[in-house]
Amino acid sequence: MTSRRDDAPSLGFRTAAAVVRPALNLVIGKQWDGLDRLPRQGYIVVANHVTEIDPLAVAHAVYSSGSTPHFLAKDALFRAPALGTLLRRLQQIPVARDQRDAQSSLTVAGEVIAQGGAIIIYPEGTLTRDPQLWPMRAKTGAARLALTTGAPVVPITHWGVQDLLAPYGRVPTVLPRPRYRLLVGDEVDLSDLREGPMTRTALARATERIEDALTAGVAELRGEEPPELIWDRALRQRVPRRQIEES
Repeated sequence: MTSRRDDAPSLGFRTAAAVVRPALNLVIGKQWDGLDRLPRQGYIVVANHVTEIDPLAVAHAVYSSGSTPHFLAKDALFRAPALGTLLRRLQQIPVARDQRDAQSSLTVAGEVIAQGGAIIIYPEGTLTRDPQLWPMRAKTGAARLALTTGAPVVPITHWGVQDLLAPYGRVPTVLPRPRYRLLVGDEVDLSDLREGPMTRTALARATERIEDALTAGVAELRGEEPPELIWDRALRQRVPRRQIEES
């Protein structure tokens, strides 16, 4: 895999970072732990998603570690005239609902990883709907990209960003100045699943491990035991966690 310098941030990205990072530091305090766990080459970040602005916190940490962050984001965001133009200039990647177009996005993501960049994915696909803001059941996209590329998968969890802007909120709360914690966890071990074909069972196992890593990270940050059940967005309720029998 090539050096991350092959994925140097664009001028637009560097300009945005020069503005956004100081502004974010001004309005919210932070504590980062485990940044040394981020790889030196291309990799995949999986993160929990509790508020519309937490991508700024995750990108801040990844960029500060020396990588260019590329989010896989809903293509609807790219259709908004001003926002879409901005996202493209910031080298972000649209993901369509259509399966063929979604596969194309994963191909682009694989190219970014090969060039040394960091791909950031929210496995839940949207803001968590869990009433207590625990991670929801994940989709398989992150697992599919990981098994296809062989790239390391590193969980980044955070807690407290929602105190700056509540989920679906419109007005930030800057006083008293909120504070968040961000934790980079250990790489998700998918080595055994990469040895064989990418079957539905392998995808399910990989996705389950990603879910578990995110839940464990949030639990550590909150200092709480996670619920035994996990929120299923489609069913609008908590359901038993996946229990894939290991052969």
